[in-house]
Amino acid sequence: QVQLLESGGGLVQPGGSLRLSCAASGSIYSINVMGWYRQAPGKERELVARIGVGGSTIYADSVKGRFTISGDSAKKTVYLQMNSLKPEDTAVYYCILRWGGTQSWGQGTQVTVSS
Repeated sequence: QVQLLESGGGLVQPGGSLRLSCAASGSIYSINVMGWYRQAPGKERELVARIGVGGSTIYADSVKGRFTISGDSAKKTVYLQMNSLKPEDTAVYYCILRWGGTQSWGQGTQVTVSS
């Protein structure tokens, strides 16, 4: 059974930083993309950032220059360093792994940016 476990969410003041981690376990093979999505209340889930197995990255325009994604497909881990956080970054953040012709999601971790 494949499981993705996120950690690192929490409450932070505007301008602060958080680092999200996602560790995958189970019979995972041929990872090609690892990434993060987020969903704010009343909004659709949206891509935050993703990284290909070759290291290529894509970021949402709203987080460019503030967030950095990194990952290790061999260790089945992906990270999201979030700096200069804004209240509009408040959301549940989900890890996603595309592998072996399918994809798996984590359960989500809450990030709240508020003073």
